[in-house]
Amino acid sequence: MFLIFAALMAEAKTIAFHTLGCKLNFSETSTLSRMLENEGFEKKEFTDVADVYVINTCSVTDNADKECRQLVRRIQRKTPESLVVITGCYAQLKPKEIAEIPGVDLVLGAAEKFNIAQHIRELSKGDSAKISSCEIEEVTGFNASFSINDRTRTFLKVQDGCDYNCSFCTIPMARGKSRSDNIANVLRNAHELAAAGVKEIVLTGVNLGDFGKGSDGNLKHEENFFDLIKELDKAEGIERYRISSIEPNLLTNEIIEFVANSKKFMPHFHIPLQSGSNKILGLMRRRYKRELYTERVKLIKTFMPHCAIGVDVIVGFPGESDEDFKETFDYLHSLDISYLHVFTYSERDNTHALSIEPVVPIHVRNERNKSLRNLSYMKMQYFTQQHTGETRKVLFEGHAKNGVMEGYTDNYIKISTPYQEEWVNEIIDWKI
Repeated sequence: MFLIFAALMAEAKTIAFHTLGCKLNFSETSTLSRMLENEGFEKKEFTDVADVYVINTCSVTDNADKECRQLVRRIQRKTPESLVVITGCYAQLKPKEIAEIPGVDLVLGAAEKFNIAQHIRELSKGDSAKISSCEIEEVTGFNASFSINDRTRTFLKVQDGCDYNCSFCTIPMARGKSRSDNIANVLRNAHELAAAGVKEIVLTGVNLGDFGKGSDGNLKHEENFFDLIKELDKAEGIERYRISSIEPNLLTNEIIEFVANSKKFMPHFHIPLQSGSNKILGLMRRRYKRELYTERVKLIKTFMPHCAIGVDVIVGFPGESDEDFKETFDYLHSLDISYLHVFTYSERDNTHALSIEPVVPIHVRNERNKSLRNLSYMKMQYFTQQHTGETRKVLFEGHAKNGVMEGYTDNYIKISTPYQEEWVNEIIDWKI
């Protein structure tokens, strides 16, 4: 057995990765990359020629599906003999559809993603793609993951899956029930990251505020998200934490107050809204009304007037009239927030939203998207102007674009300055 393994290692392959979608996917891709490098694979850039290409997919929008297919075609044109492996949410939802894409050799569902090394070792270029997947109900384990050496801010996955049933969303079908790591293991990962020189950790998950359910998704919340951030705040070595995204109904008063008094948790929240119309929120099956959202924003700004607040919003949801959209636009315009992440509604198979009418025409969805992106730009400009002249702490990243480096203040204002190597991964006092 050892001789067989040694022979395989002697034929070490080059491998390249591409990630579509969310911060959670980035953390998982980074972990898969480290696993395969430990198995003897040599990592290449995705634009380079490699023996194996791995695409970690998203399926939140139709664009993500299309991009996956485009990437496969590009690989086929460039290096037709290379192996192509597809994993991630799209792979779990539509494995047969992906397997039919010319050039795809292996499709790994949610349960097999972290067994990728074994699958690749057994793979050869063939006529038909191999599918290794199962029903999402059978996916119960939790695999911790984090990104490192990819960027200054490290994404640390602490939760996976979702028990909500929003009418537009396929994530529960792609990632399974809500389940999470335990606090002790999260702390171990945080200490490992600190030892590697990481200054900022971004906590990520599908439904982060639901942290505490066991790895099988069925245990009671013996630990919760508030317990987690309290323990992380005490941990030595990491200087900054951010909460990537948290549902408004799970963002409690005690979490807000704790962040306000913490020196390590940054004054920055990203809170999904999806619509400023209670009618549309009801059709979306969201678990709150906009009045609760308003309360959350007001409380944050009471404790932290300087806090950045990001908002997810979907435009063009079925049934969204011109009046409903205007209600959303006016609500967001009046709200003391910093920026928007705007998503154009995209039909997803097997979701309740497909039965809701009337359907909003694509060109109207695109116009609404543009309106809110313009509003987001104005919001961020205004938020930045409010802090002009202040000195805030900036963590600079190592990537240089045309001789310019970037970093973020504690409250998420992007700073650009001529590249200085000694500032990489350093926290600098900066006058805005």
